[in-house]
Amino acid sequence: MAKLRVAFIVILFALLLIKEALYYLPIIVILWLVAYRDFLKLNKRVLFSIVLFNSAVSIGYLIMAFIKGISPWEYIIYINLKVYTTTFFVMLFFSRVNIVKFFEFSKALSYLLTLTLSMVYSYIHSFNEFRLAIKARGAMEDIRFLQRVFLFFFQKAMHDSKERAIAMKARGFFDD
Repeated sequence: MAKLRVAFIVILFALLLIKEALYYLPIIVILWLVAYRDFLKLNKRVLFSIVLFNSAVSIGYLIMAFIKGISPWEYIIYINLKVYTTTFFVMLFFSRVNIVKFFEFSKALSYLLTLTLSMVYSYIHSFNEFRLAIKARGAMEDIRFLQRVFLFFFQKAMHDSKERAIAMKARGFFDD
């Protein structure tokens, strides 16, 4: 597992050090070939996870480029390919490697990963429950229902973060 960790870090940093957009294209093709049967599922997850961030960055850069009178396209293509490639690589890697075993070399990282995963699964479960409730009740049109769902997740996040901070403090993660 140690060699795998080193390989992951080396490849990730190599991807981040590339300065030309065109170099990402063959790497993307190689990643797609390695993904093979998982390509569509991974591609969908990658695009879903980066579209908001990339859109915000691209629009911001378009505005600044327009104000400064420069062409934004080279940079926009570069940054979008870079984010796509690194995200696809990380998702592909962890679709094949157990993330818990990958971080087992560090007790602190393993604990933080366990906390994070438990929180993720808790939110997924709650989200699925609300989704089933919306289907069953046809409450999509009811804006009050959607507001209550949003409020629930906000309050859950606040409550969970306080609980997790207390648990982490009890285990020595904070010095104050």
